[in-house]
Formats: sequence, C-alpha cells, structure tokens
Amino acid sequence: MDTFEAIRQRRAIKHFDPHHQLSPAEFEQLVDLAAQAPSSFNLQHWRIVHVKDTALRQQLREAANNQAQVTEASLLFVITADIDAWKKDPARYWVNAPKAVQDILVPWIDPFYSGKEQLQRDEAMRSVGIMLQTLMLAAKAMDYDSCPMVGFDFDRVAQLINLPEGHAVGAMLVIGKAVKPAWPKPGYLPRQDMIITDRF
Repeated sequence: MDTFEAIRQRRAIKHFDPHHQLSPAEFEQLVDLAAQAPSSFNLQHWRIVHVKDTALRQQLREAANNQAQVTEASLLFVITADIDAWKKDPARYWVNAPKAVQDILVPWIDPFYSGKEQLQRDEAMRSVGIMLQTLMLAAKAMDYDSCPMVGFDFDRVAQLINLPEGHAVGAMLVIGKAVKPAWPKPGYLPRQDMIITDRF
C-alpha cells in the first residue's frame, strides 16, 4: 500500500480478531519502521512498553474503561516518553553523524533543554506523537489496523507498567486484524478554519 493510501485508510479500529498474531518478522518490521520517526535533536524520547502478559493486559483493559481492543488486538503498546532523554549521554544519539555535526549539535542539547521543564515535556510528547503516527501508518501499509488510545486512567496505567521517574505515558496503541470497520469518517473542519495565511 502506498503512503497516500495508508494515510486515507488508517482509522481507529475498535474490534479485532483476538486469535490473530503477527509473526516475529512482522513485529520487527513494525519496530524498525517506528524507529525511523524524527524527533527533536534525534533524542528518540519514545519508550514502547510491549505488553504481552495476558493478566496485565486485562488489568490495563480495566484501567481503560473496559475497552475490548486492549485485550483483543494482536499487539498492545503503552507508548511512554522519557522526558529526561536529553540528559542521558546525548552523544549516543549522534554516534553515526560526522564529527563536525556532533561537535555542533551535542553541546547544544543541554542549554536548549536545561531549566525548561515545559519544553522538555512538550518536546518528548511531540516526538512520541510523531512516532505514534509513523507506527500506525506502517501498520496500515502492512495491512494491519490500529487504534491510538487516551481514554484510560493514566495514573493507574503508569502504576501497572512500573513507569520510571522522569517518564510520562503518552498513549496506548493496539494493532491487529480488524473484524469490524470503523464508522464513517465524522467530518473535517472547513479549509478556511484549518489554514491561516501568515497571521491569525
């Protein structure tokens, strides 16, 4: 499936075949494609909790208002953000870059983020959002469906996955084979409300 078609066909699916499993090769392909997403300073803030334990998935379903896709989809990811990624050996994010690039960008990371807590969180969440969309489009291109989720108790989910300090839960994402289509697209803003030229 080409990129344009994947963008148009991707929908938030709620009903999945609970017996379908992705192959290990498909899983690795998805993870590899997710890793291609861009991020601020290439910090790759996302930390993807792949939830395989069936009892834990049931607990997460309860924390998500009993939404069936949490346990019925082939894959359940809790997408988290390492807000402190900028502090953690930032040179590792640029290890394959030319030395001249490393010498410019790596020293810039600390002064860019230091003392700016809102910026640290905003940039981590932006990176997570871009990766999340990349992962959903990759799944669609592989003929799988997905559903990004925020309709859950964030504190409970954080507790269930033992979320470390300095991290935040961004969303949950399920991926699998749909057994029921999404409802028709609900509608779009008029272009004049969506696009502002130059200034508000």
